Amino acid sequence: MTYVEDELTSQPECWTRAAAEARGFRPALPAPGERVAIVGCGTSWFMAQATAALREGAGQGETDAFAASEFPHGRSYDRVVALTRSGTTTEVLELLGKLRTGTRTTAVTADPRTPVMDAADDLVVLDYADERSVVQTRFATTAITLLRAHLGLHTDAVVADARTALSQPLPQELVDCTQFTFLGRGWTVGLANEAALKMREASLSWTEAYPAMEYRHGPISVTTRGTATWMLGGAPEGLAGQVRATGGLWIEGGLDPLAELVRAQRLAVAVAAARGLDPDRPRHLTRSVILAP
Repeated sequence: MTYVEDELTSQPECWTRAAAEARGFRPALPAPGERVAIVGCGTSWFMAQATAALREGAGQGETDAFAASEFPHGRSYDRVVALTRSGTTTEVLELLGKLRTGTRTTAVTADPRTPVMDAADDLVVLDYADERSVVQTRFATTAITLLRAHLGLHTDAVVADARTALSQPLPQELVDCTQFTFLGRGWTVGLANEAALKMREASLSWTEAYPAMEYRHGPISVTTRGTATWMLGGAPEGLAGQVRATGGLWIEGGLDPLAELVRAQRLAVAVAAARGLDPDRPRHLTRSVILAP
């Protein structure tokens, strides 16, 4: 078993622990009414997108998401939350340094023995969700579970759905596809972006992601036999029929969208195996991006 397989199968246990510990981290996490920006790089940026949409949708306050390198320094926030598995990503550390005075910062990380320990005002450590694999799975979903629980949006049913996602076999026709598109709405747009990233990283697949309603505005033109279009969350009316009319394979997720992301992680590993690739050694990638000064 690869590192990434081992790590992605441990997610139900990680989520249960994160939900139980969320109350204890409350002082470090955004309070209702705060104007918040959530930042990250790669996978963490996509988790930031999902969390920002969840928080604002729950009426907790205006919440934006940015790639750390694209943070708008002309805007004012009560708190900036940085998601960083390694605690060493250059863009995140540089941003936290610039925000050192005037804006409260929180880092959610897997390793406190890194520079982020001193770069942020508050720290949330999910060390039990750390990973050996370059391809990120359980840290990302555990971080979002913690934040969902903080918002009062996590339930035991989410964990049950994750177990289902791990136990159900993947259809062979899905594994055999040569092109993959993930769609989302609201908070699941970030999850769709992350699902696509997993497919690219682990299996070098041609993969795209879009807001579901935008899929009709051009991207559906490349859908054909051998294409899988996977909806995370509820689909817009009529979209399934339009995709099927192209000859593409329509996958409508019936589980909690975060559990559907677990299924997509499994698909990335399965496609990698079918193509003779090692998902623990993705091409041109390292566990953390550290830029030379």
